This record gives sequence, C-alpha cells and structure tokens, in this order.
Amino acid sequence: MFTQEKKATAELSKEQNKISQGTTITGDIEALGCFRIDGTVEGSVKTPGKVVIGKDGCIKGDLECENADIEGKFFGTLKISGILSLRSTAFIEGEANVVKLAVEPGATFNATCTMRGAMKAINNEKGERGSKQEKSA
Repeated sequence: MFTQEKKATAELSKEQNKISQGTTITGDIEALGCFRIDGTVEGSVKTPGKVVIGKDGCIKGDLECENADIEGKFFGTLKISGILSLRSTAFIEGEANVVKLAVEPGATFNATCTMRGAMKAINNEKGERGSKQEKSA
C-alpha cells in the first residue's frame, strides 16, 4: 500500500501548473506539481517540485520548493531544499534559506542568505577531525 501512495505522489509531481502573464492570485497555493509563474502571486507557494518564475512573473510572499529558477521578481522568504538559480534578470528582496545557490551576472540579490547544506558539512568535518585527534592521543 505504501508503494502505491508513493507512486501516485511521484506521478502527480510531474504535472506542471502555470500562472499566465496578466493573472494575479491573492492567497496561498499548495500543490504536488511543478509551477511556472508568469503572472503575480501575492501569498505563499508550496510544492515539493520545481518553481520557475518567468521574466514577467512576481511572487510577494513565501516560496517553499525543491528547486527554483527565477528570472522575474521575488519579495519575501525563500525556502529551497535544492538549488536556487537566479538568472540575469532576477530581482530578489527578503530572506533565502537554500542548499545551493547559482547567481548569473546582472541578477539583483538583496537578501539575507543561509546555506543549510554547507553548515552541516562543516560541522560534520570538524566532528570527524576532533574524533581522529582524540583517538591518536
């Protein structure tokens, strides 16, 4: 039974949702599929998939997803469990909590950034070194 639920979730996450240019949505959005946003969202967007904000797209609120590719504007809090890619036309203001960050020249990134994966690696590395030194002593 668990395998069927997992398979259904995997199939749903392949679906792509699109918010077209000229569309404004006010409120929170939660979905299993990926998003392409060319319009405006005022609220939070949450998905386990990828979110693409096109050149004319804008989010004012929170974004929580696996990967994000931003060409447009974002104002708020980013929580990205994978890679945040900022294209040259991107304009970001707020907070970013990411594992990996890629920024093209020309992008505007006015945000407080925390990189979760890097901190864990540093802590683990220090812990291993300390235990090796203790063993040799």
